[in-house]
Amino acid sequence: MSKKHIVFIINPKSGVERQKEIKQAINAHLDEHKYSHEIWNTEYAKHGIALANEAAQKGAYAVIAVGGDGSVNDVVRGLLGTNTLLGIIPKGSGNGMARTMRIPLDTAEAIKVINKGNAGDMDVAFANGEAFISNAGVAFDALISKKFAKSETRGLMVYSWLVTKYMWLYKDRIFKITVDGKEYSAKAFIVNVANGQQFGYNFRIAPMASYSDGILDVIIIRKFPKILGGILALRIMTGTITKSPFVTHYTGKEIIISNPLLKLMQTDGDAHECANEIKFTIQKGAQKVLVP
Repeated sequence: MSKKHIVFIINPKSGVERQKEIKQAINAHLDEHKYSHEIWNTEYAKHGIALANEAAQKGAYAVIAVGGDGSVNDVVRGLLGTNTLLGIIPKGSGNGMARTMRIPLDTAEAIKVINKGNAGDMDVAFANGEAFISNAGVAFDALISKKFAKSETRGLMVYSWLVTKYMWLYKDRIFKITVDGKEYSAKAFIVNVANGQQFGYNFRIAPMASYSDGILDVIIIRKFPKILGGILALRIMTGTITKSPFVTHYTGKEIIISNPLLKLMQTDGDAHECANEIKFTIQKGAQKVLVP
């Protein structure tokens, strides 16, 4: 029986020791009777897109994104329209999509998921045609993503500190939101369009979201007394955010969000400039993914 070929894509900026640990884990735990493998390193931002596509064109059975939601996003964008499977070894900061899919954060256990070869369908969402896999936001979370990206240190403590600091500074905006043709308006602190359930770190912004139902979940946190920020954060951590009186939840297949001053958004934790009107769509089952 011929072996299936797997390509692991790693960001070398993750550090020499982490790379060494990942390579040792692959050699120790990957089923060598079933798979042959290569490890490819990214050399610049978004290089993972080209590498994943190259691997698919060469007939790879699966491409494994070693990293966080941003790394997974790159690999998916390279794999779309091919028959190559996606795999994930969570090595990012928040690992939102891996947590949503219940892929173990432990490297050895994540490799054991790959060994099982259990493939499921994953929806892929789009913001003005640009793919994302977990969630996208146009308000407070976009600001936090921008600040977090500039931080020299990562982790839950830094993320929590940024949320606490900027929660008091952020100015809510009025957004026009259209869900499958129905128009709404909201003065909002957060407007998030979700395919996955969380930002990462178990901050579950859309605990009811499914990455395989062909539906987008829209979570709107309206203007609220900032003194209640801790209670809202607790609800996000416990998966009860939609029970808050300040939260509205919609579902749909086509979402349009606009604001004349809209310039910044985040997709899968990556903050970037955007148009003042964004159309969100979803493609059901667009990518096969290795899941537990």
